[in-house]
Amino acid sequence: MRISSKVAAISCAVLVLALGAFIYFKFYFKFGEGVKAGELNQIVYKGWIWKTYEGRLIMTGFRGSKQGDGIQSNEFNFSVVDPEVANKLMRCSGKQVELHYVEYNGMLPWRGMQHYIVDEVLSVSEPDRSESFPVLIDE
Repeated sequence: MRISSKVAAISCAVLVLALGAFIYFKFYFKFGEGVKAGELNQIVYKGWIWKTYEGRLIMTGFRGSKQGDGIQSNEFNFSVVDPEVANKLMRCSGKQVELHYVEYNGMLPWRGMQHYIVDEVLSVSEPDRSESFPVLIDE
């Protein structure tokens, strides 16, 4: 084997390993995981080629001093891979839920359209509607 053939073989091997490492860290490495809680707004099954379960959780909280006083809401958009978890969530629309999720660096079309993949429903409860907030009407 000539030296240029060895260099080409080593270069190809390094390139394949680097591409494999990139794909792993971009699409399969679990960047983070955690729990989010809020009111489940929707869960839908959609897609052009790969049908996936996509959901939205509304998390409420109070604004910080820089933004002024009051209530704010944040959306947590997520995908669900497991059909059993998705079916459980479809029966929970409008309820308070705690969801365990895994965060990936990249999205795969057959895994969903979000970086966050919900893999478990930790708790489900009715939302607390006892608190009422005053509505200000300018006349």
